[in-house]
Amino acid sequence: MMEHISNPYSYLLSNSDLYTLLKTWFLMDLTPIFASFLLITLAELCDKTQLAIISLSSCANALVVFTGAMLAFILVSAIGVAIGDFLSVMLPSQAISFTSAVLFLVFGIYMILTKDREECFRKGNFKYAFLSTFSIITLMELGDKTQLTVIALTAKYGVPAMVYIGVIMAFTFLTGFGVLLGRVLTRKIRIEYIKLGSGVIFLLFGMFFLFEYLESLV
Repeated sequence: MMEHISNPYSYLLSNSDLYTLLKTWFLMDLTPIFASFLLITLAELCDKTQLAIISLSSCANALVVFTGAMLAFILVSAIGVAIGDFLSVMLPSQAISFTSAVLFLVFGIYMILTKDREECFRKGNFKYAFLSTFSIITLMELGDKTQLTVIALTAKYGVPAMVYIGVIMAFTFLTGFGVLLGRVLTRKIRIEYIKLGSGVIFLLFGMFFLFEYLESLV
């Protein structure tokens, strides 16, 4: 027969083991989430990935860019949490640098040469914008300092699920901010100038990744 508890709060305080367990769950176990959110936010704020999101969202549907970027972040973060340093064996840094360089150079040239926003993404349809965003963000984040941070946090706290939640929260915040900023720019600046600037940014990233690839061959 169950014991009647007249004052559950007093019972909880008197039962030190249960109280300690609940206190630990509510306070200590949330630390990996907050730590992951803070560190990833600081690492990605104004980073090249966020600049890419701002550029993409200035020329494409905001929801499409947000969805493509978030799926890329979810994938890359899962890889970082799940297999960590084994990533370097599966995907050599040279291959990542070369593929990133080609993708960014092609995309940068395409953005500069297209006449307007409609030609760039309406005729190319949402599928093109989504795939472009997904592939670009995935390649930028593979082996990046952010993924290394995810690996380190997972190793430190030993709670992959908590770290993953904090990381995805940070990416959701940053991606939303980047997309909104990109849309604001389209209202303040002529689309031709935005596309030209975005294309130049992608070309610069492409040349940077190409330089990384050539340097790794020496």
